[in-house]
Formats: sequence, C-alpha cells, structure tokens
Amino acid sequence: MTKTDKMLSRKDNGVGYVIFNNPERHNAVSLDMWRGCVDILHGFDKDPEVRVVVLTGAGGKAFVSGADISKFGEERASKDAVRTYNEAVERGYAAVHDFKKPTIAMIRGYCIGGGMGLASCCDLRIASDNSRFAVPAAKLGLGYAHPGVKRLMDIVGASFTKEIFFTARQFDAAEALQMGLVNRVVPADRLEDYVRDYAGMISANAPMTIDAIKFTAGELLKDESRRDLATSDAMVDACFRSRDYEEGRKAFLEKRKPQFEGR
Repeated sequence: MTKTDKMLSRKDNGVGYVIFNNPERHNAVSLDMWRGCVDILHGFDKDPEVRVVVLTGAGGKAFVSGADISKFGEERASKDAVRTYNEAVERGYAAVHDFKKPTIAMIRGYCIGGGMGLASCCDLRIASDNSRFAVPAAKLGLGYAHPGVKRLMDIVGASFTKEIFFTARQFDAAEALQMGLVNRVVPADRLEDYVRDYAGMISANAPMTIDAIKFTAGELLKDESRRDLATSDAMVDACFRSRDYEEGRKAFLEKRKPQFEGR
C-alpha cells in the first residue's frame, strides 16, 4: 500500500497489480492517487520478480472515470494548483506509457475521460463485455492536450479519434473492439481469470525479447527523424547473446517449458 489508501498494489506470480481504489466515485482520480500510481510503478520497475503490470479499478463498476471532481476545491482552486495537478497527471500518464515492462489495462465498467487516457498509455487493453467508454471533453468545454490525443490516435487512428472527441458519446465494448481500442472483450465474470492467465503467458516468455519488442514498437511510432533504431538493434543483438536464447533452444529440443531469467 502507498501513502494513500486510494491506491493499492500487489504481486502474483510475476505480475504486479496497480489498483485504483476509489469505488464510491467510480475510481475517479485525485492528486494523491496520481502520485501513488507513480510510486507503485517505480517500485515495480525495480523489482526483478515483476515482469508484467496490470492496471485496474476496484469495486467492479469502473476502471477509472476521470478526475475526482470532489477534490477540485482543494486541488484546482488556483492557477498554481491547476498547474501542479496537471503536472501530476502527466507524470502519471508518462510513468505508465514509458514503463519498460508490458502493461495491461484490465477494464470493467466505466472507462471515461482520464480513464481512457490511462488505458491509452498501456500496451494492451482487455475489457469486460459490460464496459463503457467515452471522452466527454467537448461536453464540458475542456481542452485536451496533444500528448493524450496522439496516444489515442496511435491506437485507433485519426478518424476514430475525431469521432470519439467530436461526439463525446459513450460507446460499448463491442464498438471499442471494432475501433481497435481494446485487444480483447470477455464476459465480465471471466475477466480477472482471463487477464491473470494472459499476463502469466507474457511473464513466462523471455523478458529481453519482450523488452526489445516494446522499445522498437515505441520507436517506430515516433517521427522517423527521432527514432533510436541503433538501440533497438543493440537490444536484438543482446537477445542472441543471452543465456535465455540458449535456454529457449534447449527447451525446444527437450520439449519442455523454458525457464527464462532475463539475461
């Protein structure tokens, strides 16, 4: 547990869980919660036992439903306070988006506003069939900074991004799957088991290979002039020199499950 009881964490067989714990407000996020999210991720980053991170919401009715409006009086009462809050949000998004290990958003129920922003920062998104999505900025008169627009557009493309923002409407999991916003949709009562097995499948694979793929995919999303493909090539070469590559070959020939160490 972090400094706030509104953010929880746990580990289970190589999978770390970041849990937004504000169910009475559909897991709306406060300043302390964003800071807590960053603290948890920093801990998981340094923990060699954690190979995959799942982000989710408590209570069964929401992933994250955006900012906690009840905190605006104390957290956005002045220009400086607004700046402090916005900086904390961006640090939270960056901590997820730039996290070196695979991240999965386990979405059940409402995924609204900042929840969509948070889910867009994850590598993969798995949703229950009763999930609901929206970015209601246009109904509130809010501006939306370009990093968040870019992250969503990298996932669903320009046309669907415009539709999501222009209409500001809620849409269901089937539409989210059609758009490419989520990778999988499963029945609500199977979601946790499905994500646990899915994350376990990833955590059992060679960490250096996964790290190289995640880095390379991130670089290829950048403008060509800003890509660091030399580091990508070096990470690929390191895979072929690794003990894990030797272990993978041996396990294949011996018809057994490989035991990867990440080196």
